[in-house]
Amino acid sequence: MTDDEIIEACRKIARERQAPPPAPPEAISEAERVIGFVFPELLRRLYTEVSNGGFGPVDGVLPVDVGQWHEHIAEAYEHGPDPTGGVPAGVVPLYDWGCTMWSMIDFRDPDGAMWSNAEGDCWPQGVTLAQWLVAAMNGELRFAWPDGVPPESEWHRPTPSADHQES
Repeated sequence: MTDDEIIEACRKIARERQAPPPAPPEAISEAERVIGFVFPELLRRLYTEVSNGGFGPVDGVLPVDVGQWHEHIAEAYEHGPDPTGGVPAGVVPLYDWGCTMWSMIDFRDPDGAMWSNAEGDCWPQGVTLAQWLVAAMNGELRFAWPDGVPPESEWHRPTPSADHQES
């Protein structure tokens, strides 16, 4: 899909979800000031032409308005980049999967390379924002674990069905 086709598809989804109106350019400028990097062009267009959050998978991406929302795209940068270096400067939370798992976008990359963050680790997903959104629209988007495999922990293991349980 082209960027224009993605914009139009996201616009339809935003209308169906009754997402907020587009963000004003001043909100984008303020978020860029806080983050220290400019928005990748497709993300900028989505926020200013489609909706201030709410587009993308399930309940939508974070809004951009700094100071207006409980959670927003620049929130993680209000006190500067991650001092531990665990999240590279310019990699910004975009979508909350729950359970401290995030899809993040790399503002250093004009195409908006997507990253994953979970359990304190951060890694590239190997897709751009455009590819990530198309996967979401096609119902194919899943959280991108390293090597496609979630860590071995109780809450990530599938529950065995009754007929496969050991006796």
